[in-house]
Amino acid sequence: MIKIIRVLILFVGATIFAQQGGMWIPSQLEGMNEKEMTALGSKMTAKDIYDVDNPSLKDAIVHFNGGCTAEVISKKGLLLTNHHCGYGAIQSHSTTENDYLEDGFWAMKAKDELENPGMVVTFIKRIEDVSVQVFSGVSDNLSIKEKKDKISQNIKKVVNSAKKKEDWYEAKVKSFYNGNQYFLFITETFKDIRLVGAPPSSIGKFGADTDNWMWPRHSGDFSLFRIYANK
Repeated sequence: MIKIIRVLILFVGATIFAQQGGMWIPSQLEGMNEKEMTALGSKMTAKDIYDVDNPSLKDAIVHFNGGCTAEVISKKGLLLTNHHCGYGAIQSHSTTENDYLEDGFWAMKAKDELENPGMVVTFIKRIEDVSVQVFSGVSDNLSIKEKKDKISQNIKKVVNSAKKKEDWYEAKVKSFYNGNQYFLFITETFKDIRLVGAPPSSIGKFGADTDNWMWPRHSGDFSLFRIYANK
């Protein structure tokens, strides 16, 4: 009997522990994870992480140039990202006379910061569950193709409606949980991003891709950029 109880305790404990993991959409934290976060020792509330009406952590994290993340670390739009995320920009400014990949680059004044045509950073302004709108009119009576077509039509309606209300932002609907839930992302993109600083590649890319998947790492894998809001 004692063995059975021990097994049950182990099973229940494992189940509770398993519930503590996962990746969560920021807008869902308050309703689904805040009590658990507090119990685990978090000093931040769900609204500290995601809040539509007040400054929160979401306003400091950006999608950097389509494939990376970066963090806003000053009130003047200074961005911190990985060295490999800024590598292309650093390379594009390098010459035989000024080899920034080899020697690094540091802008001592704002006028020395280097423009990067085509580079963008994107902020998430709002995330909204639009599953009800997307699944409107979708029933088991429809064929798979008809369901897909109806969902696509509904997504277009949701996006167009969002753009009419806030035409200075971008709107995109993305599916989650194998197409069982859909979220509308309202974002704002800035297109004037300038290189501020980067260490030499011997530091920023030390170990290259081999060390990228190892721990501990010994590289200074960072670069600095700045957002300009006048373009």
